[in-house]
Amino acid sequence: MYYIYILKSQNNPKTYVGITTNLERRIQQHNLGYHFYTKRYIPWIYIYSEEVDSRITARTREKYLKSASGRKWISEVLFN
Repeated sequence: MYYIYILKSQNNPKTYVGITTNLERRIQQHNLGYHFYTKRYIPWIYIYSEEVDSRITARTREKYLKSASGRKWISEVLFN
C-alpha cells in the first residue's frame, strides 16, 4: 500500500504533499528535519491522506495535488 499525504506547517501557511509506504514514520521524519524543504517549516501537522494500491497511482495523484488545480482542490476542500 502507498499513501499520498498532505501536511501543514503550524508556523507558516505552507502545505506539503508526498507519498510513502509508512505514513507514521514519514511524518516523524519531516518533523525531525530529515527532508530539506520541510525542515524549514517544522513543526508539521498531518491533515489528509489517501491509500492506493500502486506506486504509479500514488505518483499520479501526488503530481495532481502539486499542480495548480490540485492546490486549488486542497484549498477549497481541506481549508474551507
